[in-house]
Amino acid sequence: MAKDDLAQVEGRVVDAGAGGIYKVKLENDMEIAAKLCGKMRRFNIRVVVGDRVTVGVSPYDPSHGLIMYRHK
Repeated sequence: MAKDDLAQVEGRVVDAGAGGIYKVKLENDMEIAAKLCGKMRRFNIRVVVGDRVTVGVSPYDPSHGLIMYRHK
């Protein structure tokens, strides 16, 4: 599945777990597990607890996602 097929939602990072897995609380009060996308890893963009992020969520499995963008 391409990144264009993912639904883009905004949320806030509430927990940073081991292995690069983050818990993100979405605007609709759902909590999902998300990991960094490849470009964020490549350019060493750090995500810490409390950051606002944009998450790409698959329509097939809405409990997992990719962190696509970190808001300032």
